[in-house]
Amino acid sequence: MSKIVIINTGGTISMAVDQESGVVKSQVHHPLHQIMPHLKPYGNIEMDDFLSLPSPHMTPEHMLRLALKIENLLQQEEVKGLVITHGTDTLEETAYLLDLVIHSSKPVIVTGAMKSSNELGADGPANLVSSVRVAANQESCDRGVLVVLNEEIHAARYVSKTHANNTATFQSPGYGPVGLLTKKSIHYLSAPLPRMHFPIQQIQSNVPLIKVVSGMKPEWITYLLGSEIDGVVIEAFGAGNVPPLIVPVIQELINLNKPVVLVSRSSRGFVEDLYGYEGGGHQLSQIGVIFAGGMSGPKARLKLMVALETTRELSILEQLF
Repeated sequence: MSKIVIINTGGTISMAVDQESGVVKSQVHHPLHQIMPHLKPYGNIEMDDFLSLPSPHMTPEHMLRLALKIENLLQQEEVKGLVITHGTDTLEETAYLLDLVIHSSKPVIVTGAMKSSNELGADGPANLVSSVRVAANQESCDRGVLVVLNEEIHAARYVSKTHANNTATFQSPGYGPVGLLTKKSIHYLSAPLPRMHFPIQQIQSNVPLIKVVSGMKPEWITYLLGSEIDGVVIEAFGAGNVPPLIVPVIQELINLNKPVVLVSRSSRGFVEDLYGYEGGGHQLSQIGVIFAGGMSGPKARLKLMVALETTRELSILEQLF
C-alpha cells in the first residue's frame, strides 16, 4: 500500500472550543490522531506533529523549513504522497511557497478546517480524509501543490480564502477548482499546470506589501526609501493604476535597484500597462515596474521573496513574473 505522510502544523483543524470561555484554543493532544482508523483504507499512514502554530504565527521561514522537510521525505521511495494540515488564514501562502520550492512529481496536499474539532459539523476530519485520498491517487502526480477542502481540489497558485467564516471559503477566483471529489471517485477537470521551481535553502528577503487607496499621500510610503527592504509589492487599482503622488516614490525605489511588483487589489483580473495618464499602468511600465499578471498580493510577495534569493537583476525578475 502507498505510504502517505501527514504533517501537522497547527491551526483550527487542531483546536477545540473551550466550553466555559467560548474561545478556540490549541489542544495538548492533536484531535486528528483519533481519525487515523478512517485513513487506513487509503494507505500506510504516518502522522508527524511538526508544528503547533495558529496560522497568523506562520512566517516564510517556517514555510521554508516545512518545504525542506517535505523535500527530504519525498526522496524516500516508499513515500508516495504528503498531506499538510494548516490553519486557514495563511494556508494559501504556505501552499504557494511550497509549490515554488518543492521539486517533486509526488502529490503534496494542503488542507485545514474552518470549524474546530469539537464544533457541530467540524470539517477537519472530512477534509483530511479527502486529502489523503487525493495524495494516494496516481492522477495527482505532476500537479504541483494542491489545496483540498470542501470536496474540491485547487491549485496552490490560484486558491484564496474568500470568506472569513464559511466552510466553502477556499475558491480560485477566475479559474475554479482543478478537481472534485465524490464518495467513490476523484475527477480532475484540467491538465497539470506548468511549474516554476526555485531551489533555495534560505529566505531572508524583506518585502512589504502595500495597498493603494484614493487620496494616498507620498509620505505614507516614503519611509520605504530609508528602510532595509529588498523590494516591494503594490496592490494597485483595477488593471494596474496608482495615485499620481506616489509615482515619484516608486521611481526612486526602482532607481535604488529595489524591484517594485504590481498586482491588482481586485480579486479577479490582470494588471496591464494600459492607461496612459499619470499613475496609469503605461507610465508605471515605462519606469520599470514589474507587472505580476493575475497574482494576488500575498502570493506575489512570496514569489518576489523567493526569486530574490536567486537573482537581484531587475530584468530577470521581470521575466520570472
